[in-house]
Amino acid sequence: MATIILLPIAAYFLGTPPSDLQVAIIADTAWGLAAVVIVTFIVGQLTGNVSQVDKLWSIVPTPYAWYMTYRGEWDERMVLMSTVVTIWSVRLTYNFARRGGYSWKFWEGEEDYRWEVLRKRPGFSNPFVWMLFNLFFICFYQSTLIFLFTLPIVTSLSENAEPIGMIDYALAASFVTLVVIEFIADQQQYDFQTEKYRRINAGEDMGPYKDGFLQTGLWSIVRHPNYAAEQAIWIVFYLFSVAATGEWINWSIAGCVLLVILFKGSSDFSEEISANKYPAYTNYQQSVGRFLPKLFK
Repeated sequence: MATIILLPIAAYFLGTPPSDLQVAIIADTAWGLAAVVIVTFIVGQLTGNVSQVDKLWSIVPTPYAWYMTYRGEWDERMVLMSTVVTIWSVRLTYNFARRGGYSWKFWEGEEDYRWEVLRKRPGFSNPFVWMLFNLFFICFYQSTLIFLFTLPIVTSLSENAEPIGMIDYALAASFVTLVVIEFIADQQQYDFQTEKYRRINAGEDMGPYKDGFLQTGLWSIVRHPNYAAEQAIWIVFYLFSVAATGEWINWSIAGCVLLVILFKGSSDFSEEISANKYPAYTNYQQSVGRFLPKLFK
């Protein structure tokens, strides 16, 4: 919670401060952020399903981006950035939907399995503590993070911003390539889990599925290829701001930095659960890198 406050404040003083126009656009868009925080918290508390932010994670960056682009009078770089965000959004929303993340009863759908594990831990089993965790971390922190990692789009409106050029198109191509990699990783995981549970339910020999977790394809190179691609996607998105401002470190950096920090903690928790659940997972951790390939095994 300290990082979501302190890092954006520190980032504000990095490089050239945002102009009055940029601040006004950010402030106006932040009303959408406030609505997301309030709605996800209330729905999560009323239903007991606290994965409401998960349902919106892949959706809200697109209206944020296009609204800021509209306020930026359809600046060319902003249009390009909004387009690649939309491609990312469609892909990730599709993956979440096919896993049961959405329901016609919008408050239902799959809840992240890690929340149920966390609820049973000392301290979090207290309903009041869990309510505070839902409000401040799940709803406020994560929703604010989503908002922050879309903000590099506003740097296109910086005073003396560089016009759109080949660097921007190369970044867009890199962004889309990473989306494709993320799609392949998620598809491999989806296929593995579908077949694993089919064999379990049918009482068939588990064969290559006996360890219980995926270790082939992109998952033989790094343990979390989808997480690695997701972080890289928003780092590349930040690089658009570098192309616009000419500043390697500027005020919009907070989002991608906080995202990397979040994925470190999130993967720590996921791997702790996996190591307790699957006996062979520890050997997998030792031989395969988390987000980057191990050069020496």
